[in-house]
Amino acid sequence: MGRNATATSLIAFAFLWLWSARAGGEETWPGREWPRATPAEMGMDEARLGRARDYALTGGGSGYIVRHGRLVLAWGSPTQRYDLKSTTKAIGVTALGLAVTDGKMKLADKASKYHPSLGVPPDGNRKTGWLDEITLLHLATQTAGFEKPGGYQPLLFRPGTRWHYSDGGPNWLAECVTQVYKQDLQELMFDRVFTPLGIRPSDLSWRNNAYRAKTMRVAHPSKDVARREFGSGIHANVDAMARIGYLYLHGGLWKHQRILSKQFVDAARTTVPAVVGLKAWDAKNHGNASDHYGLLWWNNADGTLAAVPRDAFWSWGLYDSLIVVIPSLDVVVARAGKSWKRDGGGHYDVLRPFLEPISASVKGGAPQSAAPYPPSPVITEVSWAPASEIVRRADGSDNWPITWAGDDALYTAYGDGWGFRPKVPEKLSLGLARVSGPAAGFKGVNLRSSTAERLGGGAAGMKASGMLSVEGTLYMWVRNARNSRLARSTDRGRTWQWSDWRFNVSFGCPTFLNFGKDYAEARDEFVYVYSQDSHSAYEPADRMVLARVPRTQITRRKSYEFFRRLDASGRPVWTGDIGQRGAVFRHPGRCYRSGISYNTRLGRYLWCQTLHLGDQTRGPRFEGGLGIYDAPEPWGPWTCVYFAERWDVGPGETSSFPTKWISDDGKTLHLVFSGEDCFSVRKVVLTTAAGR
Repeated sequence: MGRNATATSLIAFAFLWLWSARAGGEETWPGREWPRATPAEMGMDEARLGRARDYALTGGGSGYIVRHGRLVLAWGSPTQRYDLKSTTKAIGVTALGLAVTDGKMKLADKASKYHPSLGVPPDGNRKTGWLDEITLLHLATQTAGFEKPGGYQPLLFRPGTRWHYSDGGPNWLAECVTQVYKQDLQELMFDRVFTPLGIRPSDLSWRNNAYRAKTMRVAHPSKDVARREFGSGIHANVDAMARIGYLYLHGGLWKHQRILSKQFVDAARTTVPAVVGLKAWDAKNHGNASDHYGLLWWNNADGTLAAVPRDAFWSWGLYDSLIVVIPSLDVVVARAGKSWKRDGGGHYDVLRPFLEPISASVKGGAPQSAAPYPPSPVITEVSWAPASEIVRRADGSDNWPITWAGDDALYTAYGDGWGFRPKVPEKLSLGLARVSGPAAGFKGVNLRSSTAERLGGGAAGMKASGMLSVEGTLYMWVRNARNSRLARSTDRGRTWQWSDWRFNVSFGCPTFLNFGKDYAEARDEFVYVYSQDSHSAYEPADRMVLARVPRTQITRRKSYEFFRRLDASGRPVWTGDIGQRGAVFRHPGRCYRSGISYNTRLGRYLWCQTLHLGDQTRGPRFEGGLGIYDAPEPWGPWTCVYFAERWDVGPGETSSFPTKWISDDGKTLHLVFSGEDCFSVRKVVLTTAAGR
């Protein structure tokens, strides 16, 4: 644990253990029945859950709401099987997940590789010349181009150029998987998925194909097997539905058995970048569906449901059958019955009265329910100083990664500007500065260095993204350097030596984790580096990644290890292969530039992240969102301290809490951010949970 193994850290470890379930740690699992708990015991508001249930019952039927593996609310019959219609798609695509996990198929594979007669009949599809272009990914993302019905349908457009909700495409996908396993998919799924989950034939059945011949011929050995549908056809009760959702909540793990690869589950629950923005063939009924559709699962990645976390995803069938998974809230919901009443509006609007109160029911979830992680158990309130009290210096300069050095000064760097007054004569892409004094009366002075300074505007110029002082040596990460590059200075920033290597995979905007003065408060012997998982500093990503290196070997590329996952005990697993890096933080499409520091008194890592709005012209320097997350360890588990889709001022491109300007009790801090292209400083006071 390091030097600070106190009661606080033991509490933090207990919380880490609780949340390690998503990475395969100890967790509550259902036996023949689900363990039960009251909403209050699971940190949920009973009245809000009641509103969701009452809305669900306007269509009758049954439902389960599960949190932390415990059933907190149920209605209707748990054993009645319902016709799930298109929820079959999300359940059926699990068979594709098995094939991907087994190494038998890849999403990028051409579908005709597995099914030579793909798309025929009708014969007219041959004349389009498009059949050989169709991939498994096209079939799984509704971009293959087949008409809606589940039989043999014509192609409407070239694969990958439009989005169109279809049963025909998924049914071809089901046949591809059948050809691979040469087995009835119902038998395969009971053998590999349903039975391990505790689902019996009395809980779930798959009808014979209603649109095509009931059997199909598979080769090598040649035989006839049942032809199932992905488009529709499964009947199940809500207990079985909830178990399937729980499998996806845990990234494909069930107890200690790996059923689906985490990579496949991640692909299923998020939107494929190549699909985002494709025009829907039937936009009247499906709106901007391509922005929030994964592998036959719907999702909220684009925030269409603003009061629902963006990591939520769900199956959705006619009659509003739903399997809902919200990882950040550790919630699974199953609902089946009759359709809810539509009153026009957007495609997702019918879901709001159901999903919004469930999301808001989680304690603290209502004010920041769009946040990707649940509320902090330690920091309960954030009070910002009025915007009028923000101190702004060095106008016209942005970035400002910052570190606390052994001489008691803060060292920082600016981009595309002239620094503090008196300004440097030329506009620099990368300039340096030294900041002394307390937050209430600091003084900034430009620090000139011919070996560090760079010219060039925007992406054309190298810029600092991370600063760190370790035992008298300054280290600086620089972006826009064909990914990122490292430099170091042993004379307080006057001269710099540049590494002869760079990250050329991911880590396009790396930043250091900062501890106290000159790294003296570090809890172990490593230095930690975070970045959005992108080659570019200008592209928001779906996840953040983490690297570590011994503090004595920061300049040695071969000494870097990359966070891969948590093991069954909640401990981090590291790899020297950057290609095997895993996500240390997830927020689909919203992971952007950031800064992170350790609050010693509270025992929490504080991670500030800019939320880029994406569609505005002025950028986050004048308008944008801000997320602040905390955790007991550098790898998590992350919870939300503060979340605003639009902060009351522009958050700038980056922000962080300098450790020098954190009070002795850990509750008064000053955020340094680049809003309005300045060195901007804003005071914040934290309220903590009782006893902290």
